[in-house]
Amino acid sequence: MYFITYVDRVNISTLAPLISDELGLSNIQLGLVLSAFGYPYALLQIIGGTAADKFGARRTLMICGGIWAISTIATGLVGGLLSLLIARILLGIGEGATFPAATRAMASWVPAARRGYAQGMVHSCSRLANAITPPLVVLFAAYLGWRGAFIALGCASLVWVLIWVLYFRDDPRDHPGVTRGEIELLPPHMSRAKASARKVPWGALVPAMMPTTIVYFCYNWTFWLYITWLPSYFVKAHGLNLKDMAIFTFGIFAAGVVGDTLGGVLTDFFYRRTGNMPLARRIVIVFSLLASMICLTPALFVNDLAIIGLSLATAFFFLELLVGPIWAVPMDIAPEYAGTGSGIMNTGSAIAGILSPIVFGLVIELTGSYSLPFYGSTILLTVGAIIAFFFLPKRGLTFSAASDDARATPYPRTGAVQDVAAQ
Repeated sequence: MYFITYVDRVNISTLAPLISDELGLSNIQLGLVLSAFGYPYALLQIIGGTAADKFGARRTLMICGGIWAISTIATGLVGGLLSLLIARILLGIGEGATFPAATRAMASWVPAARRGYAQGMVHSCSRLANAITPPLVVLFAAYLGWRGAFIALGCASLVWVLIWVLYFRDDPRDHPGVTRGEIELLPPHMSRAKASARKVPWGALVPAMMPTTIVYFCYNWTFWLYITWLPSYFVKAHGLNLKDMAIFTFGIFAAGVVGDTLGGVLTDFFYRRTGNMPLARRIVIVFSLLASMICLTPALFVNDLAIIGLSLATAFFFLELLVGPIWAVPMDIAPEYAGTGSGIMNTGSAIAGILSPIVFGLVIELTGSYSLPFYGSTILLTVGAIIAFFFLPKRGLTFSAASDDARATPYPRTGAVQDVAAQ
């Protein structure tokens, strides 16, 4: 799912030069199209996460998958700016609940000591999509045209929806492939009836997630520049053709695939060694942001394409180390409300997804510089590192079954972690 949603999300940036030429879009109009996905995506984060907590990830993702598949097919049928905006908005509606709902599923299926790895691994599949999408979509467009490429990818999404509904179960105990020994490693599962009856503890959960949300916004400001404007950056700022652009883009996003998985592995490693979950998350997140900022800086001052490519690739590698640990935080703080908590956090990503492409397009239109927006990235990466170091949550929360009350509780300590790690 992570792979498919990102293919359907970033395919438009790869084909943007062809789409804008055929439909006659300016850079500002193209920026609006690229950001249109983010508005409903932002609105659906918390709503979708709460729906997954109450009604289950299986049902939530079935509905979402159908919507994003139809919107992808519709993108291949657009006739102008308005219909393209509508298709992108529909895609944002379909994908808005996907990651919070998936986090709700992982909270039921993954032991505490493997949360970082699980999140890093699935997100690395989305970064693999970032890497593969440019050459894949260019290949599709060569044979099917850009319209046919969208239609084919939408049909692939429908196949995933069918497989998901047939295979997945919200409660691991209902799945015939799960053994008794595996069930003993998993947290207790709340029934759908009980989950539906409980109030979401907004008063405790929102303040607990705010620092993580701000850090994730800082991360995503730069991430969205990569996935929405990088192809146009190489084509229009450096004169690359679509084939060469796809090669450069593939190399940069491939570095992120490694970074995602490695970040998850590292945070779980530090957790097993120290027994200190918040420290294990914080170490990797702060290092990720600062290292990415340092590696991004050379791209702002040189014109050599090889150096720029290397700078962007290493910066993206270090940036992606953050993903596994930060997506584990909602499961750490409140596993029973992991969907809602991750929806709060990912709202920061969605807001960055709205603002970042528009600002980039506006800056390009006014200055003609494709490098200037990355200056803002270096500032926000530094701000994110500072907030992560001082303000990321240091305690978990235990919620009352009937109210908005909560109390801080220590995260699981070393003994329990080592037991799971050994198995």
